Amino acid sequence: MPEPIDIQGLAPDHAIPTEGAHRLRVRYTECDPMGFVHHAVYPTWLEIGRTELLRQAGVTYAQLERAGVLLVVTKLELRYRLPARYDDEIEVVTRVTGGGRARIDHAYEVRRVQGGEGGDLCAEATSTIACIGRDGRPKPLPDWLTPGGHG
Repeated sequence: MPEPIDIQGLAPDHAIPTEGAHRLRVRYTECDPMGFVHHAVYPTWLEIGRTELLRQAGVTYAQLERAGVLLVVTKLELRYRLPARYDDEIEVVTRVTGGGRARIDHAYEVRRVQGGEGGDLCAEATSTIACIGRDGRPKPLPDWLTPGGHG
């Protein structure tokens, strides 16, 4: 296996959470001419869910990139259930569901928020992200970032 990435001085404040939720409001520009959120917007929301989950532990994706830890999507499956519309409040729930030495698997739910609680399921998805170095070759994740790793 390739040499681990040197991320000296970069570590989370506490264990990386395995689940988190992030709320956002649908912007007009994210909608198609029919008034529904365009299908291409959902992967962006999923990315926000992943990066905010990492941020909850005190590490940003920008810090990882500067340290040479690059995370790329290698698999994305997305199932649309109900449309979201302009000005809806959306909650993206992100869960770490597994992984390995160089990958992390996630599951997501995108819901319309109603009355302060999660409401109608708009979409559900899964993804796999892999760790690569600046050379584009697979690299092991930092131990603290591996699912079940040391925090």
